[in-house]
Amino acid sequence: MDSGEFLTRATIWVSMLGYAVGSIIFAVSFSSRRRVQWDSAARVVWTIACVSLIAHSISAFQYYHAWSHTAAYSDTARQTEELFGLNWGGGLFINYALLIVWVVDNGWWWRSGLDSYRERPWLLVALWHGLFIFIIFNATVVFADGIARWVGLAISVILTITWARIVRQWNLSNRFKQKVGA
Repeated sequence: MDSGEFLTRATIWVSMLGYAVGSIIFAVSFSSRRRVQWDSAARVVWTIACVSLIAHSISAFQYYHAWSHTAAYSDTARQTEELFGLNWGGGLFINYALLIVWVVDNGWWWRSGLDSYRERPWLLVALWHGLFIFIIFNATVVFADGIARWVGLAISVILTITWARIVRQWNLSNRFKQKVGA
């Protein structure tokens, strides 16, 4: 494995694992008296993971696609055709959207303060993170093979359980607030 391949692979794994760890921290913080500290840690970990995704995108374009969107689109289409028989590179646009939305999501959290993330509509949060898990699942389980597939499957299952717990806690917390008039 050359340095370009290593950098591209390492940055995406740091990103996925950072997202998973941040999600677990965020889930734990619901029932903690030190929620502000836990939320702060989750935000930092997610930010590192987001920056790592930016580094992954830069590495992929540098080492695999010679800074050509056309080459990246063609490579995505080739991989999709190999797996599904459909010559479609639109998954690249999904990756672009994920990167942009995650940068905005992180920026919002830093700019609006720690409590702002928990004040969002839970459906928005569930949809955003559901999409995130779907993309991780596809990238690691559908498009990867070998050990990466099994690690990706484990991460996807852990994330699904974690976010199901978060959404459940979010709903319980909101119901409590409605009952007490907070």
